Amino acid sequence: MRQNWGSYERSAERGPGSLVLRFVVGVSLLVALVSTIGYVFGWFGEAATVAQKELGPSALLRKYEWFKDAAAQLDKKQADIKVYEKRVENMRKDYDGKPRSEWDRTDKEQLSVWESEKAGVVASYNSLVAEYNSQMSKVNWRFANAGDVPAGASPLPREYREYKDQ
Repeated sequence: MRQNWGSYERSAERGPGSLVLRFVVGVSLLVALVSTIGYVFGWFGEAATVAQKELGPSALLRKYEWFKDAAAQLDKKQADIKVYEKRVENMRKDYDGKPRSEWDRTDKEQLSVWESEKAGVVASYNSLVAEYNSQMSKVNWRFANAGDVPAGASPLPREYREYKDQ
């Protein structure tokens, strides 16, 4: 004998247990369907929220400003390094041909200070270069493309490849 689960009347004829079972299965399927739809739309909603947060106009402006500031800092650090190199070069010219042991004590100390300060600027420069390059590689930054920046703005370098070793 074949059971027909297609109607509530038939289930009612079989008894209250069959009717309750049919109701529980129906509600469970409905809950599963609503949960699945909610999860899918929640996932898409979350993706849209993340995209807005990371790629929205205010986020892009904030990131662009960080890159502009970092590029300016890198330019300044390069200029500072050149200043220290020039100072060291000039002092060495003052003592041209003399061994360092014959230099004035204060000049030897000053040269050591400048060389230490230059090493600190170089280390700072290299650290910022690494961060700049890492950030730039994470997303396709439109503001680094010459054709995609607003009129009057200059495109940012894609990478600062120059690491300093002295």
